Amino acid sequence: MAALTRVSGSVGLISLLNPPVNALSAAVRQGIVDTVRRAVSDPQVKSVVICGQNGVFCGGADIKEFGGHMSGPPLVPIFNTIEAADKPVVAAIEGSALGGGLELALACHYRITQSKARLGLPEVSLGLLPAAGGTQRLPRLIGVPAALDLITTGRHLTGAEALKLGIVDQVTDQNTVEAAVKFALSIVGQSLESRRISTLPCPCPADIDAFFEGVMQRVKKSAHGAIAPVACVQAVQAAATLPFTQGMQREQELMATLFGSGQARALQYCFFSQRVVSKWSSPSGSRWDTSKPKPVTKVGVIGLGTMGRGITVALALAGLSVVAVETQQQQMMAAQHAVSGMLERTARRRGVSLVGDQIRYSVELEAVADVELVIEAVFEDMALKEKLFKQLSALCKADTLLCSNTSSLDIDHLASQTHSPQLVVGMHFFAPAHVMKLLEVVYGPRSAPQAVATAMELGKRMGKVSVAVGNCSGFVGNRMLMPYVEEASFLVEEGASPEIVDRALEEFGFPMGVFRMSDLSGLDVGWKVRKARGLVEPGQMSRVRQGRRYSPLGDLLCEQGRFGQKTGRGWYLYDSAGSREAQPDPWLQSFLEEYRARQGLVSRRIDSQEVLERCLYALINEGFNILQEGIAAGPEDIDMIYVFGYGFPRHRGGPMFYASQVGLAQVLQRLEHYQQLHPDIPHLRPSSLLRRLVSSGSPRIQRWREIIRMPHSSL
Repeated sequence: MAALTRVSGSVGLISLLNPPVNALSAAVRQGIVDTVRRAVSDPQVKSVVICGQNGVFCGGADIKEFGGHMSGPPLVPIFNTIEAADKPVVAAIEGSALGGGLELALACHYRITQSKARLGLPEVSLGLLPAAGGTQRLPRLIGVPAALDLITTGRHLTGAEALKLGIVDQVTDQNTVEAAVKFALSIVGQSLESRRISTLPCPCPADIDAFFEGVMQRVKKSAHGAIAPVACVQAVQAAATLPFTQGMQREQELMATLFGSGQARALQYCFFSQRVVSKWSSPSGSRWDTSKPKPVTKVGVIGLGTMGRGITVALALAGLSVVAVETQQQQMMAAQHAVSGMLERTARRRGVSLVGDQIRYSVELEAVADVELVIEAVFEDMALKEKLFKQLSALCKADTLLCSNTSSLDIDHLASQTHSPQLVVGMHFFAPAHVMKLLEVVYGPRSAPQAVATAMELGKRMGKVSVAVGNCSGFVGNRMLMPYVEEASFLVEEGASPEIVDRALEEFGFPMGVFRMSDLSGLDVGWKVRKARGLVEPGQMSRVRQGRRYSPLGDLLCEQGRFGQKTGRGWYLYDSAGSREAQPDPWLQSFLEEYRARQGLVSRRIDSQEVLERCLYALINEGFNILQEGIAAGPEDIDMIYVFGYGFPRHRGGPMFYASQVGLAQVLQRLEHYQQLHPDIPHLRPSSLLRRLVSSGSPRIQRWREIIRMPHSSL
């Protein structure tokens, strides 16, 4: 809805009423139509201010309407009517003006904003473009380059940034509505010709064709196959080259193409899935998110290697006091210098003041005795972590939460080393910890709901997408990663090159393929894990270990000192140690030919379809096993872990959503096909949950939780 009142004698104040963000639902749109008509026709109203109730201007379209029939008046004619009004219309922006909210503001003649308000056109993150004139008005107002940056990235601006770009006319730290009303009184009677953005020429760079060609190349490269950013460029190009009316037609045509696309559905699924995982529950369906988190103001971080430094920065940026402990003096000094640099760069990028004084450094473990929560980030060694948890249990307060950043070790075992196992949870961050959005919060059978709730809430304070998962080797993300990586190695054994495998995965949308990622993180990391599992047999080329197929290729490369980028050679060749420019390595090609000959393997042609099916379906199949075992409560948990932690292309929705789009029956059929060809690869054996879902008619992904919880025969 929208309400019209007259204030200060002659200002018509239109207030949008649709909490919490005043989304442009059908009722709100009709309310705007009615109140604007009344204000414009009322001779006592000389100017108009549009604002939102509850300190929020407008959060944009009501995304819940996207899935069904759209009713109510459309936005484009509403905004055109506002712009054409013969009385000045001022937008009073508080809180946020996002998507359709900013497009509404652009249709107004003037814009006054709160300094801390957020403005932006984030439609691209939902697989769409701003389709109520945003791609046509914004370039006319601030120029093509600046508009392209905002529209193709969907990034948000502060009020101060919006003023600098010329999007708004005034910024205030006072009451925004009062400032807008005062401004509206001052402009009564002034000409509005230059204030109607649709009538303005579009400021364009010289050689517009070459400019857009370069932009399109850059956007396509960064989009990794997403179509919405490309459509955004095409829409802005229409603004730069066509009259407004024709540009609007082009905007609508492009939006029609995007609106029903699989990518838009995937991105909107991701949007809602973030809400689902934040309302965490156990796999049985019992809700834990009603547990009240313990207040946390002071956190200890033990171990200041790469992960510990990133965690320290993330906590400090969230406004928490941090006690950072590193028992090695030299490592402590290096860490202190690195953390200061990370904080300075991040603060400068975010435009906030430095927060380094919130961190206290120590080489003594006793320094964490008075904190409310400890996160250990020492080396991934069970004996070391066992000793540390015993020490922490003895010296910390009785109600201190003890959290481990382990990526795969048994949280239940670590809990058993303490006096209060119910206060132990895993907090698995992803590197770099102050940048990566994902946090796996790992609970065991003895974990107290309040402990899990506290870790989830702490992740939220740090700006993380926190996902609660059960305890098993590798948890969700790394457990699923293993069959994905193994299939890539098996494909290379059978005749593919690392380049062929990586190219197929990168064309699918991953920022990096398996082998480029392995070179980046270091081949020795996986080697150490395999050694701990008793899989490595130095100098041996056996392709069967622990009763199943095994590829020793990674081990053999590590024995040659080929650890990836850090040594200048791994699966690829680099100009020097630390270089990032991967080149095919003739030595590796010869090595693989010799390896295959010694193993009696006949190299065959492997196409991109087989790469995708074997790598992705192995990943997906393990996801179904994880759901069946109750390690993850639902497919949304797995998908958000993979989108935010492992680079799964967001416009594909995540591995489980992608499986639902491909068709569960198709995934099952292809797994059965590959299992027959490779009976010695257990992870190609189709999950019984996958079979059950197919036999249930392949229900929509939103129904999987319900079916998982249904009792079924194990026969």
